[in-house]
Amino acid sequence: MAQSGVRLDPSARAHVDEAINNWLEHEIGDAILGDAQNFVPKRTGRLRESLRREVHDKVLRVGSLDCNYASDVELGTGPHVITPRNKKALSWPEADHPVARVNHPGTKPSPYLRPALFQRRTP
Repeated sequence: MAQSGVRLDPSARAHVDEAINNWLEHEIGDAILGDAQNFVPKRTGRLRESLRREVHDKVLRVGSLDCNYASDVELGTGPHVITPRNKKALSWPEADHPVARVNHPGTKPSPYLRPALFQRRTP
């Protein structure tokens, strides 16, 4: 078989990877992040403000890195017991008296990341 006269630049792979990362971050990532910020429930705004997008080695990640209840909002929670961490009892303004524990019924899911991810995107 005859050798072809075509040679590929050894740095071509790096250029292609950079272009893919750039496309993921600024085209797809920005769109998904914007939709997630629009879909997220807004009680205090903390979760919305914590949402970020990042790309590393052609992998896009969108979500919250520092809001500890982000997955609870997305997926909901099952029934669980709440106990005090630093005190002997729990109390809140509407409570009749302090209590040692609360049986929380759980919360319904409020998906915001999955709907943002599954939006139909056109070029």
